[in-house]
Amino acid sequence: MPEITNIRTKPAQTVAYVLLPVLIGLAVIGYLFWKEFDPRIFTTVSFSAKTTFFVAIAVLFMLGRDVGLIWRYRKISGNQLSWWQAIRVNILCEFTSAVTPSAVGGSSLIVLFLNREGINAGRSTALMFASLFLDELFFVISIPLILVSVSIPDLFGESTVLSKSIMNLFFLVYGLIVLWTLVLYIGLFKRPEWIRDFLNAIFRHGILKRWSKQISELGDNLVTSSHAIGKKPFLFWFSAFGATSFAWISRYLVVNALLLAFSPVAGKQLIAFGRQFILWIIMTISPTPGGSGFSEYMFSQYYADFFPIAGMALVIAFIWRIITYYLYLAVGVCVVPGWLKKR
Repeated sequence: MPEITNIRTKPAQTVAYVLLPVLIGLAVIGYLFWKEFDPRIFTTVSFSAKTTFFVAIAVLFMLGRDVGLIWRYRKISGNQLSWWQAIRVNILCEFTSAVTPSAVGGSSLIVLFLNREGINAGRSTALMFASLFLDELFFVISIPLILVSVSIPDLFGESTVLSKSIMNLFFLVYGLIVLWTLVLYIGLFKRPEWIRDFLNAIFRHGILKRWSKQISELGDNLVTSSHAIGKKPFLFWFSAFGATSFAWISRYLVVNALLLAFSPVAGKQLIAFGRQFILWIIMTISPTPGGSGFSEYMFSQYYADFFPIAGMALVIAFIWRIITYYLYLAVGVCVVPGWLKKR
């Protein structure tokens, strides 16, 4: 079976990959605080028993997301991955998502991670397509439900140039996601041969020709694995999609828990949940690592109406990013160097 080329990362590079997104995020938060600082923030924020409880719930929701993804990796691999291997793959994917631009994400490296856990490159590629398909399918199905449940003004905010631009961008990106989901569906269930032929055509020319034999073998394995996965029963896909939905919903509920902890506006939870879809779709085009800076800014704008003091949203944005982002950087920097050294 063809193997994927080794990747060597120096310790200094690993530290740089971690520090860059952290510095970008902190710089944006610091700048926004400097512009919108209000001393009343310190009188508003208090860690009562209720606040501590809902912050703990937010952390549990984030762990729930990991449980869903780990369950999915085990499921789509046919339990070939052990629980610990599935946990490791999840950590590696989340770390690479945190240190690469959102448009790249960790999903593009699932092939490498699965291959190093003992799954051949062709099957790893098929499993990557399956993971991507399930993620995109969740958005394709969920967003129309959100649009039916929550009004456009509540989702996108007051009618301003910014809100209209975000709305137009959102629907454009959603349209691209629908098309991408269709491509994944065709490649996974209907015509995996098209992907094989496309790869073979690319690797027949120039400097890429030296890998043509390996790519040809990978393509054949991809077709075989895709046909095998595509023939899985409905219950298999229903279970895998359930794990995917559980993971994404758990992630989005982190914000709801934080708003219950800090916001006096408790009756707008569906709106808060729906806005997470908007925020996440917009974040996918962010050029910064893990959406650093952009995420904090958009959160402070989208959830400002949940707080009486504008700067309060920045405090919650920072806590939100600690739970959903910085923790993965911390865990990843502990796991990745050892993984790279061994594999």
